[in-house]
Amino acid sequence: MEKPSAPSTEKNREPILAVLREVFADRRKVLEIGSGTGQHAVHFCAQLPHLCWQTSDRADFLPGIHLWLAEAALPNALPPFEFDVLGPWPNGDYDAVYTANTLHIMPWAAVEALFAGLPSVLVPGALLFIYGPFMVDGHHTSDSNAAFDRSLKEKAPHQGLRDVGAVDALARQSGLMLVDQREMPSNNRCLIWRMGSVKA
Repeated sequence: MEKPSAPSTEKNREPILAVLREVFADRRKVLEIGSGTGQHAVHFCAQLPHLCWQTSDRADFLPGIHLWLAEAALPNALPPFEFDVLGPWPNGDYDAVYTANTLHIMPWAAVEALFAGLPSVLVPGALLFIYGPFMVDGHHTSDSNAAFDRSLKEKAPHQGLRDVGAVDALARQSGLMLVDQREMPSNNRCLIWRMGSVKA
């Protein structure tokens, strides 16, 4: 089996890394939800050795992630475990959660499940870092994002770009406060929340 490759990760990893260097500087234990190919995990672990990075995804993605991690042989990149946000959640006390390009692929029920489950794995003060394309105040931020949204819905009606406000409403219900959002290349955004002082 050849290692899977997602071209978008090669393009977006450096802009994301620049933000992670800043906001994850004092983090130690990260859960990545939806590791995909594993390329982000390998790149970030190599550049941010202070982070212990736990990969995870659905079962069909795990072999590819294992291949990337095995080749890189980084001590801080942990082997993936099978995880679907709609199923049982793992045990663990993480001070950060990272997920990229996942919310527009998940059905909305899974986005709801993601935020509902986060308090069970986050320690007080933990950060949630989400990267991807979003709508703002019900509107697309670019023509290319509008076209991407249409193509997603044509492939699968449950997919589509999510609105920052709708996502933030779910986050607030789970005790997360939006502390930063940044515009990124190719009309993407980084959204960063902080967990409140009381763990659910």
